[in-house]
Amino acid sequence: MINNNSDTKAGNQYTTAHDAHYKTKELPRAFQLYRDIIADHPDTKEAGYSLSQVHNIVKDVVPKQEVMDALVAMTLDHFEKVLPSDVKPASEAPIAS
Repeated sequence: MINNNSDTKAGNQYTTAHDAHYKTKELPRAFQLYRDIIADHPDTKEAGYSLSQVHNIVKDVVPKQEVMDALVAMTLDHFEKVLPSDVKPASEAPIAS
């Protein structure tokens, strides 16, 4: 069960972040505030709203190709870390002919 005091605190923090984002246009500050909400109150609806707002800021600030490059690199890095020892990474697998 979610603590009501945590809900109120998350709600107040979300209002502050949203104001920084949309009223004063302080995107770096808003971004950090949203990240703090996600980290400090992960099980609240405000964390979900904050994640959506983080995505909105990323879409507005980071060029699409940079986002795609980062996602590809992160995914490939993840695959390299989680492959079983008997499976070769795609970069080392023979090409089918």
